[in-house]
Amino acid sequence: MKTVEVPMTEFVKIPLFPLGVVLLPGMHMPLHIFEERYKQMISECLAQERPFGIVLFDGGSIRSVGCMARITKVLKRYDDGRMDIMTRGGKRFVIREMLQDRSYMEARVFFFDDALEDAPVRELEQAVNAALKLIESSPDIDRFPSALGETVDPKSLAFAIAAMEGFTPAERQGILEMTSPLERLEKCVQALSRIVARNRLTLEIRQLISGNGHPTKSILRELEDQSKG
Repeated sequence: MKTVEVPMTEFVKIPLFPLGVVLLPGMHMPLHIFEERYKQMISECLAQERPFGIVLFDGGSIRSVGCMARITKVLKRYDDGRMDIMTRGGKRFVIREMLQDRSYMEARVFFFDDALEDAPVRELEQAVNAALKLIESSPDIDRFPSALGETVDPKSLAFAIAAMEGFTPAERQGILEMTSPLERLEKCVQALSRIVARNRLTLEIRQLISGNGHPTKSILRELEDQSKG
């Protein structure tokens, strides 16, 4: 992976929500808020109209790169204070320092964006076209955002692809941390190609089983190769 320089900004203190999922810029994510400390955090964010940070917790450690989440809608409030909310991903950040002054977690972070790189326009266009062609030729992809604007931005396209079903938290985390638009989009296209191939094989197997048939050895072998990839 090519090393790129990320311009740093000043440090900002934010509320932090460690989760077992990864939020991406522009991605919509529903959350069920039930712990007391996070009920307090979300209530304060709603009252102050401020976002909070979501960062991946893999069960052992908290990753240092996360994404800001803005609450777009309160879907449901429960009598005991629990909430169902809808959030949307915003800026990416890097944790500089963890803070434990409140009942919930906070962190001092700096925000970052893609690095300036001299990626050939032709290569970016090829990556965008490859992604769009893959999506258009795959009828099983039914959750892709239909409105990315008339001019497709490689950054928005990559994050929209990575927000689709089939990407693991680890894959999304890697994509979140990338600062090269070209490298990120190419990575998303590679991963999406594997997901599409896996979905196609799964569909073929289901059709065979529903017709009282049995998957051929070649189909099973290809499915096994896809799971390893």
